[in-house]
Amino acid sequence: MAELFIELFSEEIPSKLQIDARQKIKTLIEDKMKKKEIKFTVSKSFSTPQRLVFFIDGIPEKIKENKKVLRGPKVGVPEIAIVGFIKSNNLNKKDLFKKKTEKGDFYFANKKEKVINVLEELKHIIPEALKSYSWKKSMKWSDYDLVWGRPLKSIVSIFNKKIISFNFFHLKSNNLITMGDDDNNIFKKVNNFNSYLSLLKSQDIVLDQEKRKSLILSKMKNICINKNLKNSFNEKLLEEVVNLVEKPNVIVGMFDENYLKIPQEILIITMQKHQKYFPLFDNKNKLTNLFLLVSNLSDKKGYIKIGNQRVIEARLSDAKFFWDKNKNQNLVKQIGELKNLAFFNNLGTFYDRTQRLRKLAGLISNQLNLNKEKTEIAASICKADLVSDLVREYPELQGIMGKYFAKEQGFDEDVANTISDHYLPVGLDSELPKKLMGSAVSLIDKIDVLVGFFGVNEKPTSSKDPFALRRTAIGLLRLITENKLNIQIKDLINYSITSYKNQNVKFSNTSISKEVLYFLRERFKYLLKDKKIRNDIVDAMDTSYTNSNFLTLYRKCIILNKNISKDVCKNIMSVYKRSSNIIDQELKGEKSAVLGQPEILLFKKDEEKILYNKINEISKYFSSVKKNENYDQTLKVLAEAKSSTDSFFENVVVNDENLDIKKNRLELLKMFCKTYDNFIDFSKIEGTN
Repeated sequence: MAELFIELFSEEIPSKLQIDARQKIKTLIEDKMKKKEIKFTVSKSFSTPQRLVFFIDGIPEKIKENKKVLRGPKVGVPEIAIVGFIKSNNLNKKDLFKKKTEKGDFYFANKKEKVINVLEELKHIIPEALKSYSWKKSMKWSDYDLVWGRPLKSIVSIFNKKIISFNFFHLKSNNLITMGDDDNNIFKKVNNFNSYLSLLKSQDIVLDQEKRKSLILSKMKNICINKNLKNSFNEKLLEEVVNLVEKPNVIVGMFDENYLKIPQEILIITMQKHQKYFPLFDNKNKLTNLFLLVSNLSDKKGYIKIGNQRVIEARLSDAKFFWDKNKNQNLVKQIGELKNLAFFNNLGTFYDRTQRLRKLAGLISNQLNLNKEKTEIAASICKADLVSDLVREYPELQGIMGKYFAKEQGFDEDVANTISDHYLPVGLDSELPKKLMGSAVSLIDKIDVLVGFFGVNEKPTSSKDPFALRRTAIGLLRLITENKLNIQIKDLINYSITSYKNQNVKFSNTSISKEVLYFLRERFKYLLKDKKIRNDIVDAMDTSYTNSNFLTLYRKCIILNKNISKDVCKNIMSVYKRSSNIIDQELKGEKSAVLGQPEILLFKKDEEKILYNKINEISKYFSSVKKNENYDQTLKVLAEAKSSTDSFFENVVVNDENLDIKKNRLELLKMFCKTYDNFIDFSKIEGTN
């Protein structure tokens, strides 16, 4: 058995591109080998900023291709199809013969048994795999035709200690790896993967990204333990930094303690986002003036540390200047500056948005019994920090800076927190606003976005969602379901449409409310499935959708999913199923022939009257509970009808000779099913059809 080893050496590739390339190119090579029936036992990929490396082991040097009959194109197709068949299977035209099949006459060819040299196959497989990989971001350089993530300098390709010779655009594969730096390149010959690893190790290069990660983490943890600091690091940043270095060296840096007086979010975002540093916290989770940086070089003389400390001091000095300038700029006056900040084509400015949000805030505060004045103030100033220097410099801090500005200027704490919370949630699993006012303003902010973009027909397609409207919808639904907001969302949508029109916004879409509600419903189904709600329960919710109260629908789905295998639901399902099946059998699918309106005078048996009274009792229950419905209790009420239905089926023959009595009994069963469907469409739940 032999090994395959490939190194693609280039200029430094960014972390995300690197991760994608090492995973997908590996898969492409594997797939092409499998297609050629070349087996292997081990397949790994590695990367450093300049190296993409692929190692596949346990490959036979030769493989035996058994004799087989190949079916080609249909007789009568254009000549180009026949030529393609011949070429792709290394045949001659004389090898073809015609044969009749059930689907017509086709060309066939006998492929003889032969032994294939794997090295020769790899000369085609590797360049084909490299050509078929599509970079998320790519570039061209010099006058070359090659498009790659960063300028590709060399390709090392070795199989069984032999060079796999092929051309890839302007490059020719070889067995020379590049060491040193750009000013002092050294070329070393390798003949297998182990000799390659030995050469890298001699230069302190750690090829395996998982080993680099472990090494960096170990060094950082030891530093934290020695300095009695919190041992916790941003995982996303760590993943990025691991792919920015190949000779990891962890250095402790420090900045002036005076900068700790400004909001810590500014310091953290400056270190993490702009400098790729790890801020350090004490054991009480308080930010310190220490940070960690991961260098690609050793720093025996401390020059790297000094240089980075100068950089962070300069950045924090700028941030402090902006903070001192912005914190006292009146937020109410800043609202006027939003007139110069466009929201979206044809949807006005951010100033227009705040005016719409203020009006929506008045409506939702009534629905949720919030302090109307405070909610309207929060909605009015929630975007004011967008025109501050700090948010222009650090867009990630929008809302967060607004909160600090509001606190500095004496606004109510709930109002200040709402400014930052109204951007939440930002994803399917992210944090939600903790206070009701924050949830309310966040929700109307998302409604304003959905209505606006649907109004100008900038809706998501199956493949594109440039304005993240799906994420906006999921965030809105999470606010309702997880923060238990019992609201009339249709009223809010319609009021939002009116607010746009009052600002003379011209909508090209005339079905905004209907389309937004449908869009929310589709996202709601996705949300339920993410919560592991059974598919049939999701379908039952969807077909019983009669209003826009997503909280009610969510609670019903949760309670059904929880109890679906318990006796309470089994009893409900069994009686519903029996009733529904009888209606189907007798009417042969024409359910519209009965409306669920039985005539009391046609009842001939006591069991009919008992069941009728039980149905009315359940109907009265639904009318009495309304908003205060206890869904556990509802299931019990529905399940308790089993004794009445069992008695009915034991003593009453639905298929009576008298057609009027028969129809009346079917009406009674229809009335029963319709009453149960007040809760959810039980006909869609598995086992009830």
